[in-house]
Amino acid sequence: MRTQAKNHAGTTWLVELDAEARGLVAAVDARPDGHRLFEGTLDTAGYIHYLVQTYHYARWSTPILGEAGERLKRLGRHPELAQLLIQKGEEERGHDRWLLSDLKNLGCSEESVETAARSPAVEAYTGWNFFTSRAGVPTAVLGTAYVLEYLSQTRAGVWARRLKEVSAIPNIHKSVTFLRSHGALDGDHVAEMARLLGRLTEPEDQEAILFSARVARSVYPCIFREGGASTLPLAR
Repeated sequence: MRTQAKNHAGTTWLVELDAEARGLVAAVDARPDGHRLFEGTLDTAGYIHYLVQTYHYARWSTPILGEAGERLKRLGRHPELAQLLIQKGEEERGHDRWLLSDLKNLGCSEESVETAARSPAVEAYTGWNFFTSRAGVPTAVLGTAYVLEYLSQTRAGVWARRLKEVSAIPNIHKSVTFLRSHGALDGDHVAEMARLLGRLTEPEDQEAILFSARVARSVYPCIFREGGASTLPLAR
């Protein structure tokens, strides 16, 4: 890790982080359901699948971010980044309720969402981020946060608007709270993170953040239905 990290002197590593964020957007757009979401033509089953899988990772955002921040504080490292992680954890609190509300308006009960099958991508995402926050390099979680918030900044608001414009999904106007809210919030978050990360000079932290960004870029697009058709039951 340290050998690779020698290439990340100064803020050049942030260029790589930004490239991972753009790569995630491109990977999501390339998925059949990701493309349909961008066009506003995603069907009801595909949108429900996306929201359910999003719920099953978003519900853990507050503990993942908060635990990483608290652990960084205990280690006596990067107090500003520790506070950022704790703050971001609090900002994510309750966002899973937005998803449950959107799904309720699509006819899905909370019980059916809670018992829905999790995709392998969700299991990988939550497993990796809990590992980094509890036992790995805790700053790594910021790599995940950066690329996902970049995705929200560039796509969430567009998705919400186009889904409403096309209106192919019954009751869609009452079912885009999560997307609309994230599209409005995450632009400032990306700029704030870039400013704080620009002060980070330790190679181990830089490489850990980049590695988590790459994991998210690889894993996140797979929360969509494979090939645009779901094999996962909504409830079990």
